[in-house]
Amino acid sequence: MPNTPDVLHDPAHAFMPYPGMSVPHAATGPLSGLGFGVKDLFHVSGYPTSGGQPFLLAMLGVQHHTASTVQTLLDAGARFVGKTVTDELAFSMNGQNAHFGSPINGAAPGRIAGGSSSGSAAAVSHGLCDFALGTDTGGSVRAPASHCGLVGLRPTHGRVSLQGALDLSPSLDTCGWFTRDVPTFARVADVLLGEDCEPLPDRVRLLAPADLWALATPGARKALAPARQRIETALGKAGAAKVVLESLDAMYWHFRHIQGHEAWQVDGGFIRRFSPPLGPGVAERFAWSAGVTDEKVAASRAFRDRFRHHLAKLLGTDGVLLMPTMPDIAPRIDEPESALEDYRNRAIRLLCVAGLSGFPQLSLPLSRRDNAPLGISLLGPVGSDRSLVRLAERIAASPVSEA
Repeated sequence: MPNTPDVLHDPAHAFMPYPGMSVPHAATGPLSGLGFGVKDLFHVSGYPTSGGQPFLLAMLGVQHHTASTVQTLLDAGARFVGKTVTDELAFSMNGQNAHFGSPINGAAPGRIAGGSSSGSAAAVSHGLCDFALGTDTGGSVRAPASHCGLVGLRPTHGRVSLQGALDLSPSLDTCGWFTRDVPTFARVADVLLGEDCEPLPDRVRLLAPADLWALATPGARKALAPARQRIETALGKAGAAKVVLESLDAMYWHFRHIQGHEAWQVDGGFIRRFSPPLGPGVAERFAWSAGVTDEKVAASRAFRDRFRHHLAKLLGTDGVLLMPTMPDIAPRIDEPESALEDYRNRAIRLLCVAGLSGFPQLSLPLSRRDNAPLGISLLGPVGSDRSLVRLAERIAASPVSEA
């Protein structure tokens, strides 16, 4: 069991520098022996909550209650290790916080960890805890999972409680987590997910949508080929499918309009009143979000309803998408902000499939390229979260394909 890290001498730069406080947990339980980190959006009694923003840290201060999901894990016997760095106000995907630093990718130190759950991914990838909570609105679990070589889930929207956590975009926000291996991930899934109301059948209908695979770079597609073969060997040959509705640009902009409008509704009052210094990229995104009109949001929400129906019809009760998690491996940490923003915008075109639909997506660390991890994903019907983890258990038990 990992020791509690010294947050002032944290080699991963993953933890917030808060004084350590005792957080009680059950002496026994299904997660006994496991230590976990918590993204600094979730309240933990005795600890401050910052949302990655110093002015917000000063305003919120030390909390006197614990977020529901954190308490569930404590009651299951897991040991709280510390609060992890989040990208500022959770409105980034790069893993670089201008105020609290950039957590280090334990699987590829010269590359970004990915955000906004960067600290949680860094802590797990460095072995400083067994698992860590994150949130995923636009890709903030799936992106760092792919970049850091971790298992990571964006659950069905609303499946895992966010009570006692800071919002970004409530109709898109989800609570996920990271582990280094599938068996540990499954232990946490038993506690946080329970059983599916309508589980996937033993034999699923695997689908590999060409329109989504085309979003990966040629090098990434080549690197993912052995992982795709391994999954098809375990689950059956993937059939053809078309996921995109209208166009990739339409999906991208509808997602961004919803996210931006809701983010401004959540944080705009705070930003207007205090004019807090916002880091690169974050400041520009909030400035853009302030201008999203009610008419654009209404059109985007209507599109989301159509897309959700489209994907539900495609998947039925047995369909599972096999798709790249991200367009490529993590960018290098010395990339200019403009290049990171371009990468983020490319990635959203892949990531918005789960965001717009609210369906669960599980990223698996089955590939590498240029000595850096690259994730591949399973995306299933609404409510199939635990079934996807069981599929991952089957894949993990299957032989590795010869590259």
